[in-house]
Amino acid sequence: MVSAQTTSLIIATYNWAEALHCSLLSVSKQKILPTEVVIADDGSDERTKELVRKMQEKFPVPIIHAWHEDLGFRKSQILNKAVGQCSGSYLIQVDGDVLLHSSFIQDHIAAAERGAFIRGTRARLTPAKTDELLRNADSTVSIFSKGVYNRFNAVRLPVLQSLGQRKEMKSRSVRGSNLAYWKDDFLRVNGYNNELSGWGHEDEELAARFINNNIIKKIVKLGAVQYHLHHEELPRSNEPFHREIIENTLLTKVKRCRNGYENLL
Repeated sequence: MVSAQTTSLIIATYNWAEALHCSLLSVSKQKILPTEVVIADDGSDERTKELVRKMQEKFPVPIIHAWHEDLGFRKSQILNKAVGQCSGSYLIQVDGDVLLHSSFIQDHIAAAERGAFIRGTRARLTPAKTDELLRNADSTVSIFSKGVYNRFNAVRLPVLQSLGQRKEMKSRSVRGSNLAYWKDDFLRVNGYNNELSGWGHEDEELAARFINNNIIKKIVKLGAVQYHLHHEELPRSNEPFHREIIENTLLTKVKRCRNGYENLL
């Protein structure tokens, strides 16, 4: 059974303190709060450190700042380190460039079940709406707001949420910005693959190993709503190599990565 007292929220970030500020404001407005927030910081500069320090002073739950040196895109490694600092048994993972509906944590807790991990979706914000929110340090946005697209992903209908859920044993189409899993399942597959450095597919490769261990993917719609702030796409030079790793994971039914969570202990 999942409760707020056994749930940790992980927020991945890198050098975008303004977005992280708005994201944390949306967390503070949750109807049901997690027991803690763990920032998975892939080497951000002093601006992010100062923001986290200030937010820690007044935030309604503890904020833990997991940080490592900036040696390039190492999201897999910092997520593994962040999980190591989580006290919760159930982990909800988002990115620091999303704003959460006030029932986001509540919806994830309701959707959680043993033998499954959760894949959510996200609505998107236009550049103009993003600029407005960042300029005003605001997290107020809804399905009716101007500047929202992929608007269907912003629909929240509690009475119909069970109709918006389906289960499948396919690893494709997983978003690390709206993902949840049991910590013991994460440890079972040895967490994220540290060999994936640079942008691309670290969440899909993790999902593939979940599925290879018969942990089913549960897709959630009509709940767990989030809004993605606009930004330019990151360089994808390592994407072909990452895709090869995923294909190998699928083909050979890899259940644990060799270089993962345990290698950072």
